[in-house]
Amino acid sequence: MTKIQAFRALRPADGKAADVASPPYDVLSTEEARAIVNEHPHSFLRVVRAEVAFSADADPYSEEVYAKGGSVLKQYQEEGTLQQESKPCLYIYRQQMGEQVQTGLVAGASCAEYDKEIIRKHEFTRPTKEKDRVKHIETLKAQTGPVWLAYRSIPQIDQKIKELTGKEPSFQFTAPDEVIHTGWVVDQDDDIALLQDLFETHVPLLYIADGHHRSAAASQVAQIWREQHGVDAEHPSQFFLSVIYPHNQLNIMAYNRHVHDLNGLTPDTFLGKLLGVFDIDTVDNPAKPNPQERHHFAMYLEGEWHQLKAKPGTYQESDPIESLDVQILQKRVLEPLLGIQDPRTSDRVSFVGGTRGHQELERLVQQNGGVAFACYPTSIDELFRVADANQVMPPKSTWFAPKLRSGLFTHLLDG
Repeated sequence: MTKIQAFRALRPADGKAADVASPPYDVLSTEEARAIVNEHPHSFLRVVRAEVAFSADADPYSEEVYAKGGSVLKQYQEEGTLQQESKPCLYIYRQQMGEQVQTGLVAGASCAEYDKEIIRKHEFTRPTKEKDRVKHIETLKAQTGPVWLAYRSIPQIDQKIKELTGKEPSFQFTAPDEVIHTGWVVDQDDDIALLQDLFETHVPLLYIADGHHRSAAASQVAQIWREQHGVDAEHPSQFFLSVIYPHNQLNIMAYNRHVHDLNGLTPDTFLGKLLGVFDIDTVDNPAKPNPQERHHFAMYLEGEWHQLKAKPGTYQESDPIESLDVQILQKRVLEPLLGIQDPRTSDRVSFVGGTRGHQELERLVQQNGGVAFACYPTSIDELFRVADANQVMPPKSTWFAPKLRSGLFTHLLDG
């Protein structure tokens, strides 16, 4: 069963949420972050991408950059842009993107349960990225980016969240990408206790949807604080900032692929080789080429869209990894035909998040050549299945949207 902790969030003052909230630190280039900060001087990017305060050739991993992020966070508190909650609370955070609505509970998730794999993972992490996040958390003594967690929906929790979101929100704004962000403070002791009890008695496992490096770094920092500061298991440093969603509200979009060339094959030869793996048809309506079910793909080649359906026997349905569409594409096409041995390191393949649509795949092929593949989205059940098997998904298997904004809730390690 899972433990969640109420905490004294550092939050934007009334009326300032839209000015402070920023995209996640890892979805922007420095140039993009700099442009946003120039337009929004109180953007939280000044905290999480503090290199924007330095010259273009500055090292974003230097001691000076981490220190600058800490000084800006302190400045925001001193000037009242950010204010800390007077008592430990839980929070509710909702995003609406068109018809898609997802409502999560903001809480501290247990580093001890992460270490025990009660909070389950599905991705490898890279030591360099973990080190960056550890340094950022330690320098600021704060967790600034929430980890996106999921759990199998529980009706009692759904009902309580519905009741609490019937009240007046503490903030609501529409971001530049047209996503509506809304938040509520859960400050009544009985409401907090009930939600904590429901998670402890009804939710056996949590799953990381997005934020593997942030959670891994939080676990390392928790150990540092136990060893160096002698804190106990209930100290805020032993929990990490998270937004926890029921699985049936989450929207996973496809993570598509563009291969820059045909590995020396002619288009006709390439199509011929694909016939051994897929049933292939030319798309009747090229305006809507996206695949409509599992094990179906859409391929853009020489100005035409084709529908690909994996033939029986070309994948193992019983295997949580081998049955994933991104793995079928890798094992049957990208590796043997196009020579992409390791998609993590190859510079011949690009990954295109589903929010950018099939038009972006067309543009890339028309501009750069090669071939593009649109995949059917990985489901949350497939993610759970991989995590429960203690396995790791292929790179770029999931694109969760809408993204969580940073700066709306900050978790201070010293409480």
